[in-house]
Amino acid sequence: MLHLTEQLNIKYPIIQGGMGNISNAILTAAVSEAGGLGTIGCGTMTPDQVEEMIQETKKRTDKPFAVNIPITVTPFLEDLINVVIDNYIPVVSLSAGNPASIIPRLHSHGIKVIVVVASIKHAKKAERAGADLLVAEGFEAAGINSNLELTTFTLIPQLTGCVDIPVIAAGGIGDGKGLAAALMLGASGVQIGTRLIATQEAPFHMSYKQKLIQASDTDTVVVGRSVGQVRRILNTPYANKIVEKENEGIILEEYNKMTSENFHVIGALKGDFVNGFINSGQVAGLLSNIPSVKELLENMMKEASSQIQQSFSSFETFTS
Repeated sequence: MLHLTEQLNIKYPIIQGGMGNISNAILTAAVSEAGGLGTIGCGTMTPDQVEEMIQETKKRTDKPFAVNIPITVTPFLEDLINVVIDNYIPVVSLSAGNPASIIPRLHSHGIKVIVVVASIKHAKKAERAGADLLVAEGFEAAGINSNLELTTFTLIPQLTGCVDIPVIAAGGIGDGKGLAAALMLGASGVQIGTRLIATQEAPFHMSYKQKLIQASDTDTVVVGRSVGQVRRILNTPYANKIVEKENEGIILEEYNKMTSENFHVIGALKGDFVNGFINSGQVAGLLSNIPSVKELLENMMKEASSQIQQSFSSFETFTS
């Protein structure tokens, strides 16, 4: 089996998570230029918007990057499939839905397919459907999550023992220690999202970045359990509005409206936390600075190497 980096033609085993409608060419290109795999998240954007972002990313980097298509979230599924094919995207990640009918179509055009899963059952189905790689996401992660709420630390070792394709760990990872831990659990690499928000290149509102690096270990909140639509966001005045509505007995239609990408954009790009929300994983409690993407990825690799070597040396003393 090829290593993750060889399969995706990247330097480091680190990929960017899809970020819905706040995706942008600047951050995607910066991640790919730094040696990872940048990702454009389609969210609910139109095919024209996604194609424009793809073209802008190609102007900024000649390195590989991916496009994430959230199957049941986008109203433009068929058109987006055509967009990635027409624009020769080398890697596509599929999430939020059944990828079985899509994978063969992408493979016929030489596209590698990553499928995002949150359970062993879904991982096995994705592998049988032909997925090349899996992203196994624990519910520590930011944004929309599985209502199964399995943690990364328990999910990864169970899942890697059940499939024969590479598994990428996601959820709660934002530094080299997290990367090292994921590798020790059997993952072939990691996917990060929240950590990339707080980088110099990320074109999000500075208030968003500051809010992340000021966050404590308990400053995220899970909303949507009452309607079966789990999402992890940062605790803000708008998040409190959602929680209050849930306590009053919100219906699914109202919840979907309150957590639509329109309100995501208001929080993330305008820095308005009263009228919009901001996604955040639990990893926010680890963040303390705003490095460049290049610095972040290089430091993650150095720290992971150091941590693995240090742990190995310590372990040897137990067995000698």
